[in-house]
This record gives sequence, C-alpha cells and structure tokens, in this order.
Amino acid sequence: MTTPLLVQALAALSVPALAGATALGLRGRRERAGAAAGAQRLRARIAELEDRCDELERTASCDPLTGVWNYRHLQLTLDREIERARRAEHTEQAEGPRPLAVLMLAITGFDAVVAEHGRGRAGAVLRDLAQRLAMEIRRADTLGRYGGEEFLVVLPDTGAEGAAQVAERLVWSVRRHLLLDWSSGPRESRPAAGNGLTAAAGIAVLPEDGTHAAVLLRAADAALTAARAAGGDCWRLSTRPSEESDRPGGDRPEQATCPPGHGAEGEGDRSEKAGSLSACVGGDLLSQPVVTHTPATVAGPRDALS
Repeated sequence: MTTPLLVQALAALSVPALAGATALGLRGRRERAGAAAGAQRLRARIAELEDRCDELERTASCDPLTGVWNYRHLQLTLDREIERARRAEHTEQAEGPRPLAVLMLAITGFDAVVAEHGRGRAGAVLRDLAQRLAMEIRRADTLGRYGGEEFLVVLPDTGAEGAAQVAERLVWSVRRHLLLDWSSGPRESRPAAGNGLTAAAGIAVLPEDGTHAAVLLRAADAALTAARAAGGDCWRLSTRPSEESDRPGGDRPEQATCPPGHGAEGEGDRSEKAGSLSACVGGDLLSQPVVTHTPATVAGPRDALS
C-alpha cells in the first residue's frame, strides 16, 4: 500500500476514535459537574439538618411560656455543675468542692394579674418578668422555670454571700419591675407600693447544705418555705440541722437583706456582670449592662427598669 493510501486509511480510522474520545471527555465532565452539584446539595442539606437539630435541642430545653430554660435543662445543668464542683476538689488540690449555690424563687400576686387581664396577658407578664430576671444574673449562671411561678437559679463558683446578693437583687426586681401595659393612653406612673408582685427566695449552698442535687433542692425549698412564712418579699439561707439545734427554738435566721460587705472573696464582683437571656430565646436580645444596687440602696425607688 502506498503512503498516500496509508495516510488516508489512518485518517479514516482516527475519526471514530477522536469522536469517541471527545464523547468520553464530555461525559466525564458532566459526571464531575453532577458530582460537584450533588456534593454541594448534600452539604446544604447537612447544614439544614444541623440547624434543625439545634432548634429542636433549644426547643426541648426551653420553657415555651417564659422563654427561659425549662425544668429538664435545670436538672441537667445542676447535675453537671455539681460534678464539676466536686471534681475540682481532686484536680485543684482544694480543701473541698468549689462553691455552688442554688436559689429558688417563688413569685406571688399573679392571681390578681390573671383576674384583671386574663391568662393570656398574665402569661405575657410572666414572660417579660422572667426575661428581666435573666438579665440580673451572670452569663455563667442559669435561670429557668421550675414550675408555675417558681424559678430556679444555678450559681456556679458562688458562696452564700454572693447568692444572697443575687437573691436581694431578684426580689427587688420582682417588686419594682414595670409590668406590661396594654392601655392606649398615657402610661400610669408606678405605684409607690410597687407593682403588686412580690417574691420569696430560698438559698442552698454546696457543700454546706449537701453535695447532691436532690439534697440541695430540698434545702433550697425549705429556705423558700421559711421566706414565705416570714411574709415573702425576702430571702432566706438554708439552715443546717446542727445550726438549728444550737439556736434557741430552732428558729431560722431573720435575714431579709444582704449583709454588709457582700460578695465572698474569689467570687468576683457579680454586680457588674452583664446579664443575658438563655440561648433558647435566640441570643442576648436584652443583653446590656444592668444598673445594680448595693444593699444600702436596693430599697430605694426607681421609675423604671429598662
């Protein structure tokens, strides 16, 4: 076969090969583009599912009425903080567990709000008040609804004096908080006697009042009962049985305000800690520095709480 004929034969045979190679290349590019698009869709779906899981987790831990943490989250947080406080006894070579305070707060006076405005608006008042209380604690603290009009605050690295300062501030906030107003006219000034709501608080501290969640909660509830028996609008520290036996008549200390020089050594200045809402309400919507009061001025009037 002559050279020209050989060249023509090879050219004729190479056309199908080139066409096939081109088709394979296009197909490969389409497959790679489809795989990249599929991977992108998969990543978007994973991100969407993660967002939904986070939302479900927040919903499962959030009280739907008040927007603060619910009872389940409080139990998990208290167990975790107790374990952390007890573990510090061994890891930090301390003489005992790190301090941890539990504060139980009960609000009274909502029956009048329900009678005047109905349960729907009373629920809005309770939510507004709960968010106000959440601003009065540190970011490291946890406030949640314990049930009804009762709230529980877990205060890590806080002793009795620091917890007493928080209790005084929360009781004052309940008494002086400016309630929601649905009237269309000018807003009435705050009554001199307060808003009609009062709070009683009971405090228990680890390890003095116990080293388990159930024991601490019982001690805080007993202190809350003592505060209610004293007429409310005050707080009480848990009294251990040994102290009750040494006290004539077993009376609990009549302690309605913070003692002077509050704030135990090592707890830091709690009064300057900016508060925040729990994560279940979508971040720190009301996060801002809180104007706080020392025990000497806590009972003084103030026109409104922001």
